[in-house]
Amino acid sequence: MATRKVADNGGGEHRPAKRDPEGVRRDILSAAMEEFSLNGLSGGRIDEIAARTRTSKRMIYYYFGDKERLYERVLEEAYGKVRGGESDLGLDALEPVAALTKLCRFTFDHHRANPAFIRMVMIENIHHGRHLQHSETIRGLNRPAIEALETVLLRGQAEGQFRKGLEALELHWQISALSFFNVSNRATFTAIFGDGLFAGDGQEQLSRHVAEMVLRYVLTPDHVGAIAATGE
Repeated sequence: MATRKVADNGGGEHRPAKRDPEGVRRDILSAAMEEFSLNGLSGGRIDEIAARTRTSKRMIYYYFGDKERLYERVLEEAYGKVRGGESDLGLDALEPVAALTKLCRFTFDHHRANPAFIRMVMIENIHHGRHLQHSETIRGLNRPAIEALETVLLRGQAEGQFRKGLEALELHWQISALSFFNVSNRATFTAIFGDGLFAGDGQEQLSRHVAEMVLRYVLTPDHVGAIAATGE
């Protein structure tokens, strides 16, 4: 069991101070994210998670059931963070081009800042998505992301800015792919070509160009020409 501080009850006696259960859960999930993202499901050790959180294996199992359920909860937490960030972007208040640009930049920058999320997705692909398929939570989190992107596309089409025939799911795939590679293949890309693109200026340029590539794909020819002419 974790070492806990003691509190004076006013009568000279001391008793263990209680830990906030939600705080303990958050600490366990944070440590589990680090452990699983580095070592995978099979290589991740509950003992390491317990040591990092100053709790016990028994307490971890009490909160999460077993190792696989803890792994699933880490996946849910990771997807919840990125989807929550998307929902906070306020895309409905922006005109379509600005909304799509903001979404692209957010996705690229989120993935760059959260490499553990990318590693968790890679690990889950090794498991053929088995744990994601079991999670109603993750399916519920991801549906609104596609719906929000579809709303942006429909507004852009209604205003004559975006081409007809675009599919939100496919565009989501393209944005994710452009942003994912930047993290998933950083080590091999750097080993072959050097790390110039991964310095601050290089990452800012890539983030900007990802948004520009997506816009050039969705914009009507007239609007693409206007952006090219103005340099925006």
